[in-house]
Amino acid sequence: MTAFILRRSTQSIIVLFIMSLLVFSGVNLVGDPVEMLINPEADQAEVERVIKELGLDKPITEQYWYFLMNAFKGDLGTSFIFGEPALKLIVQRMPATIELALFSLFISLIFAIPLGIYAGLKPESKISKTIMAGSILGFSMPTFWVGIIFIMFFAVYLGWLPSTGRGEIGSFLGVKSSLFTLDGLSHIFLPALNLALFKLSSVIRLTRAGTREIIHQDYIKFARAKGVAESRVINVHLLKNILIPIVTIIGLEFGSLIAFSTVTETVFAWPGMGKLIIDSIYNLDRPVIVAYLMIIVIFFVFLNLLVDILYTLLDPRVRIQGSN
Repeated sequence: MTAFILRRSTQSIIVLFIMSLLVFSGVNLVGDPVEMLINPEADQAEVERVIKELGLDKPITEQYWYFLMNAFKGDLGTSFIFGEPALKLIVQRMPATIELALFSLFISLIFAIPLGIYAGLKPESKISKTIMAGSILGFSMPTFWVGIIFIMFFAVYLGWLPSTGRGEIGSFLGVKSSLFTLDGLSHIFLPALNLALFKLSSVIRLTRAGTREIIHQDYIKFARAKGVAESRVINVHLLKNILIPIVTIIGLEFGSLIAFSTVTETVFAWPGMGKLIIDSIYNLDRPVIVAYLMIIVIFFVFLNLLVDILYTLLDPRVRIQGSN
């Protein structure tokens, strides 16, 4: 097990290094932030001063080397627009994005797994066909359009829920979050539901496929033949064996919820990392863009490593095969 974790950790470090090179090169070869920062009527001396002050006068290789050395110290650069460390700006916005992603994932799982199992157990029923039709709609509808419809219906027409902002923040065991207040929950519900729709659809389809495959296995038939209660067959024998692909999806989907929440955060004016990166792209704030992308890469690498470890706990054959 230790050798397995060390091998995966080494691979993760290599991935981080390669991605840092690609991200830094890609972002720094697009656009000219100086044009966004200075007055169009500024003279050439002023332009050169700003370029030198931002370190943009150095070759791209030298800029990357300084970025890499500073990154090891926890410094991912200073925002061109705000004049503050890029990492500090992102960390300030991170709690809002994480709580939105967690609540969205919770909504997805609490509905998707039961619906997927039901659709797998009774594939010919009208309810199952309705569930699968709904999952197709969830894949098909654009996130921004659904968000606007939610705002118009629940916030404007019915007046049940607020449409923007994070709401009141509460504290529990030293942790501050809008999930700890009723006002915060009312603010987070619509953006979380909007963000959860696509993930809800994918987990339903995966759960149904796993159920259809496992329900015909011999050990399920044997358990039923012994007179084991149907609830135990489903909750123990069936659920345990469909968890392996679901664990993979949960890990990757949580990372994607954080990475791709930008549209939802923009539509609902949610003060998270997604809205920050949209504003930074608009202003060509390179340090914030690079820092954001690197944090997202670290999220995905860490989640993949965590999923690999959970795989070995759920199915020891993965560890045995990996050691060969």
